[in-house]
Amino acid sequence: MPLIGRIKSARSALVRRHAQPADLPGAAQVASTLLALALLWFVAARASGAYAWCLALVVPLIGLFTLRSFALMHECGHGSVFRTSSLNRISGFVLGVIVGMPQFVWSRNHQFHHAHNGDWERYRGPLTTASVAEFAAMSPGQQLRYQRRRSLLLAPLGGLAYLVVNPRITWLRGCWAFALHMTWHWAQAPTLPLRRHAATFRTRRWNSRREFWDMTGNNLVLLTLWVLMCQAAGPLRFFGVYLAALALAGGAGIVLFTVQHNFEHSYASDSSAWDPIAGAVRGTSYLIMPRWLNWITVNIAYHHIHHLSSRIPNYRLARCHEENQDMFSQVVRLRMWQIPGALKCILWDESARRIISVAEYRRLARRPAFTPTNV
Repeated sequence: MPLIGRIKSARSALVRRHAQPADLPGAAQVASTLLALALLWFVAARASGAYAWCLALVVPLIGLFTLRSFALMHECGHGSVFRTSSLNRISGFVLGVIVGMPQFVWSRNHQFHHAHNGDWERYRGPLTTASVAEFAAMSPGQQLRYQRRRSLLLAPLGGLAYLVVNPRITWLRGCWAFALHMTWHWAQAPTLPLRRHAATFRTRRWNSRREFWDMTGNNLVLLTLWVLMCQAAGPLRFFGVYLAALALAGGAGIVLFTVQHNFEHSYASDSSAWDPIAGAVRGTSYLIMPRWLNWITVNIAYHHIHHLSSRIPNYRLARCHEENQDMFSQVVRLRMWQIPGALKCILWDESARRIISVAEYRRLARRPAFTPTNV
């Protein structure tokens, strides 16, 4: 039986064996992360004078534990850290505040990625990967800008926008649109109850009342924490440490997520030929990282297992991989030194159903029979 067929046959048994959340390891993960962040922020707030050099060490550590917070928030969104949905929901909200991301809204959007992983016609990845035909239609200047925006050096800036700027702007723009909607409709029909006017409001910023309240709660709690931290550490120190740490965490998160799906000849099908199991096995990578970094990222390096079933807790991914290594021989192994090369794979070759680099695209373009639609 072909390997993909074997995995399909074995998947149900694999999930039954390993998709068993336990409250104790989940609580230990969340508690150790929050305790470490509290301690590091205490040091950052108190370091002064002869001890100001501590900030150079504290900032990267806060960044690493912020990255861990995001990874745990992501796991809570899948309901795989704790046995009960309430513990996953509460922990996810708290961790979402830590990283500046409304957890419920983010998790709903993230589920779309899992539902279509490997189907590049439906989901183009975090960098909105262009197809070969789209890239060929760009001017030389547009092609250069497309490549530069996906540079490793810009990852911290992208991380800062992703964690700090975008969630605040999205919420504020949605609230402003809601206020204008209510003002206009109340002026037109002041005798109608306000809830009737609110029921007619539609926005791209959120898809349900629960999403709105999740965004509002996240932003209000976060802004309150900003005020308290400014009082404790001083505005300049707090925002200096905070923004630097979130830039590092967000940039690292973007890089890790990208190379787990964008690498040389990664599976990238259209909707008509898409196979979700092939997407999990040949459209994700297994990152070979040091043990301490696997701990920080809560084993997200075992991304092929995660996409076979997001219900498997992060603390069971490594064992699942080790027990079934023979089934994962087609999973691409990426080492740390290979990450910069994988980040250059930013084009979707539609006809070959794979991800390629700009360099490979240009090599193919030099062939006499080349056209952008049949690379």
